[in-house]
Amino acid sequence: MNGDLTFGQRLRWHRERAGKSRAVLGGLIGKSEEWVKAVEAGRLQMPRLPILLQIAEALRIQDLAELTGSRPLSVAAMTKNAHDALGMVRDAIVSRRLPTDDPPPLDTLATRVAHAWAQWHSVPDHRTAVASLLPDLIQDARIAARSTDDRRRALALLAQAYHLAQAYLAFQPAIELVWLTADRGLTAAYDADDPAAVAGAAWYAAQVYQSGGQVEKAVEISREAADLLPGLDADSTELRACFGLVHLAAAWSYAAAGREGQAWREWDQADAAVRSLGDGYVHPWLMFGRGIVDCYAMLIDIELFHGARAVDRANQIDLSIIPSRTRRAVNAMNAARAYSLRKEHLATLHLIGQAYQHAPETVRYRPWARTTVLELMHTGGPAVRNAAREMAGVVGALD
Repeated sequence: MNGDLTFGQRLRWHRERAGKSRAVLGGLIGKSEEWVKAVEAGRLQMPRLPILLQIAEALRIQDLAELTGSRPLSVAAMTKNAHDALGMVRDAIVSRRLPTDDPPPLDTLATRVAHAWAQWHSVPDHRTAVASLLPDLIQDARIAARSTDDRRRALALLAQAYHLAQAYLAFQPAIELVWLTADRGLTAAYDADDPAAVAGAAWYAAQVYQSGGQVEKAVEISREAADLLPGLDADSTELRACFGLVHLAAAWSYAAAGREGQAWREWDQADAAVRSLGDGYVHPWLMFGRGIVDCYAMLIDIELFHGARAVDRANQIDLSIIPSRTRRAVNAMNAARAYSLRKEHLATLHLIGQAYQHAPETVRYRPWARTTVLELMHTGGPAVRNAAREMAGVVGALD
């Protein structure tokens, strides 16, 4: 991109690259289509930091310099959300030390991987909980993948360890590690020659490509994984769940690009999968089930700027059927986003508070929650400003 471009020209370039209209972008950041047009035309100056961060999140921009034209400035760094154990986890991921220990028994390794996922989904401060487990887990999974006789199973477990590391790293100033873990997880899953492992890896890799603005690549990864699965006729409940999951990933990617018809066609496939499994089914670590599919219908409407419909869906969702604190927190924040589109600020703040009750670290590491609270401290009415000020202290937006 030309370094002489104005802020408005940069904003327009990134908006069009992300495939979003002015109306869609305005809705995502709580501004009008006319406001976006005025900023792009240079009639309004560059907005303050809270709005810049919302624009960066909406357009999947990792470095604010891509918008402002100034020196490189990480979005994550600006929100001061590096976890205390990030360095320890980073060292474990990038270590090139060849494993020399004996491989752990695979049943033991599988139990440890399952325990780590259980911690991620059940502990309020889930990042802190898994940070103490990840370094040894990654190292031992690498040893097993190199040394054990059942290499395919070991590789599938290694892929899961990388997915958990990617989840831990998300929304921290370590974007290069997020890409690295996504790539290693996908590679391990394909090397395992296990369709279920590939589906899980595709779910996580697609999120990274989508956040990087590469929607077509995200969809490609999801559809390639779907092609490896037997579909809704599979006897295995896990394979049917994985089939639904990768279509759900494609649905979200299409919605983020504003391609409504394709988004809902993919969601219909996920809905058919969850119907075949029954309302009581939930995948043990991917959490695919009725609750997640319904929440993604709300998310699709949010991405497409259908605020009224998204709020209607939010009112019908029962988060209690999702056996994961982190997923309940994420989807409570998505419900908050739905209300934000309708400018129902007190409801937005209330739902951010609910999300915090489910999983405090989920809220503290999400830029949208922090920037929304900060913005409402300055732009809302007296009741909203007071509520936002109180919430800012709770979620760490003032740290």
